[in-house]
Order: sequence, then C-alpha cells, then structure tokens
Amino acid sequence: MTFTKRINALQPSATMAVLEAAARLRSQGVDIISFGAGEPDFNTPEHIIEAGNEAMAKGMTRYTPASGTATLKQAVTDKLKRDNSLAYEPSQIVISNGAKHSLYNIMMTLFDEGDEVIILKPYWVTYPEIVKLSGAEPVYVETLESDAFQVTAEQLQQVITHRTKGIIVNTPSNPSGAVLNKASLQVVVDVCLEHEVWIISDECYDALVYDGEHISLAGFEGAYEKTITVQTLSKAYAMTGWRIGYTASNNDVAKAMGKFQGQATGCPNSIAQYASQVALTGDHSFLDEWRAQFVERRDYMVNALDAMNGVSCIMPEGAFYAFPKVSGLFGKKADGLEIKNDLDLTKYLLDAAHITVVPGSAFGAPDHVRLSYATSLDAIKAGLGRFAEAVAKLN
Repeated sequence: MTFTKRINALQPSATMAVLEAAARLRSQGVDIISFGAGEPDFNTPEHIIEAGNEAMAKGMTRYTPASGTATLKQAVTDKLKRDNSLAYEPSQIVISNGAKHSLYNIMMTLFDEGDEVIILKPYWVTYPEIVKLSGAEPVYVETLESDAFQVTAEQLQQVITHRTKGIIVNTPSNPSGAVLNKASLQVVVDVCLEHEVWIISDECYDALVYDGEHISLAGFEGAYEKTITVQTLSKAYAMTGWRIGYTASNNDVAKAMGKFQGQATGCPNSIAQYASQVALTGDHSFLDEWRAQFVERRDYMVNALDAMNGVSCIMPEGAFYAFPKVSGLFGKKADGLEIKNDLDLTKYLLDAAHITVVPGSAFGAPDHVRLSYATSLDAIKAGLGRFAEAVAKLN
C-alpha cells in the first residue's frame, strides 16, 4: 500500500517495541522483568479515582470547551504559581490529551515546512518524529555524560541558522534523568532571545527531582512571551492512562493552539478533566512517599549497574530513569553471539536474562541503554541480578 510521506518518514516508538516484545514472551509463559515502561508502578491515588467516579455519577460526560474546562484551567494556573512561580491566567492554558498531544499542538501551530527545531541529545524518542510531522526538521545538539548532560552557548550557537524557529528543552530529562542547572537554562534563554527562537519547555517530571532543583524556563527574565511550558498529570500523579496534559503560553499562542485542537480532536476527556482538577487541588502528601521510594530504587539501581564490568552509570537527579553507558560491553561475546551495539545488547538481555531495557540509539545515544526504576525494588533487585549474570558471561 502507498502512504503519505509524513507517515513513511516516521520511526516506530522504540519503547513501545520493547514493551510489545516483552508482552509476546509473557504470553508464552516467560518470566519477564521490564525496565522499559515510562510510567509509575503506583496506582492513581484513591481520592482522584473517586473524583472520576463522582464525575460519571453526576453526568459530567458531555463535551467541554475544546481547550479544557474553566475550573481545570484555574487549577493549573494555581499549580503553576504554587510549584513553579509562574503567573498565568486561565485563558493562557490549553488542556490536551496528554503532554504528547500538547507537544503536537505546539509543533503544528508554530512550525512550517523548512523550519528547524533544535533538540538536545539524548532526547525523548518522540521529539524528532513530532517535529517532522509539522514539516520542520530536527537539528541536534549532543550533550555529554561527562558534563552531566548540561548545554553551553557555544553548542547552541553552532547550530543556529536563519531557519531555526524553536528548541525543545526537557528537564528533568527522559532518558538521562539529568536536571539542567540554572547556568544551562540561562544559556538557552540568552541564545533563544538573541535569535527570536521559541522555547518549548517540557517539564513533565518537574515534581520528581531528588537532587538540585527544578527551574521553569518561563520564569527567566525576558523568556515568558517566547516560552511554551508543557506539563502533565501522568507522572507525578500516576495518571498515564487518564491522558491529561497542558500548556501555558502567551495568549496568542494559546488561542491558536486551542483553535487547532478544536478541529483536530475536540475536547479532552471530561471525566479525566474533573479528576485532574481534584488531583491538582487536593492532597499531595503521597508524593513525598513516592519520591522516597524512587530515591531508594534509583540508588540501588545505579550502584548495581556501576558495579558491573563494562558498565558505568552516573546518578540521575530526577525523573525515574537510569541511563548507563554500556559501550564497554561492545565487541564482547557469549555463546557465539557478539554484542556489536546497543541493539544487540538489548536483544541479548531479553533472550538470555529475560529483562527489557530500551536501546540508547532510540534516544540518540547509542553508547547507552535506558532502565526505568518505576517498578518495585524486589523486581529491580531480581532484574539487575539477571543483568549482572548476563554481563558476566560476556568475554
């Protein structure tokens, strides 16, 4: 069959491919431990679930305004003020079907054929593909593990051209867990303001910072009008399946994105919107417990990975991913199989150790693999034990 150029240009999601491979083996009775999923293993807190039930019982099952309900928008503005020191009005908020949808709205609203959008490596797998869907071209800046994945003015200036229209900044980062410090964020602001470049600030993990601090780009002097902040209910509230994300931007951008969303999808889920309103305005005490569990899991995972021959792993400061460097295993063999690259290693770990990791090449970093520690500590201990045994067999 013949499909459009935009579909033919898209790459399938590597994380989804890993999950599907694991599911196939599980269906055959194989005990798989997965480090692939980018979602908390905790259930949505009970008071949020109750809010969803209440919404259905009260008949909140109709269309809402295309860009979201007024009450949820107000809850978002209150959250942004409380947690991020950002002042917005409800008219500047667009509620969408998850942060990925929010990013799609941004791309389709701001960028055209021939434009360029800067993406920092390592990057979330969807960024290049979603840029391509708009007709723009992704341009990459490689940040280094040795620099804790920070970015410099020189790196950005080297790739800026007259076609550069935007940059996507993700902190805390998926996949590396890195948190961009104030100096790096100031660099982004200074370069983007100099060249009139839009700043897309993906802050989906803003509540999951363990070391350092999360700083929102829109709060820097001069950055407010040129920044679109993207956040979500998915990660901090364990609401991945509820599909609610949102943007905060200047009024003109918000109005344009709302117009696009109204034609593309209509409104977000009405029940999930009410539950999200309760999530943002209700009890947040569970977050302290969840963060403490993530830190315990992170520390165990990083120390276990770093103890393996040929593997090194720096301590991630946020999100719930470890991003070990595994190139020290390349060229080694087990049972006649040579590990040439991250893809070979990923397959070897699945076949020999029955664990899933995501290859770093999916994130533009082929010397690495990504492991999620959003799973139980028992599963982490068992899975990393299998990982270590598989590595020990390589020579």
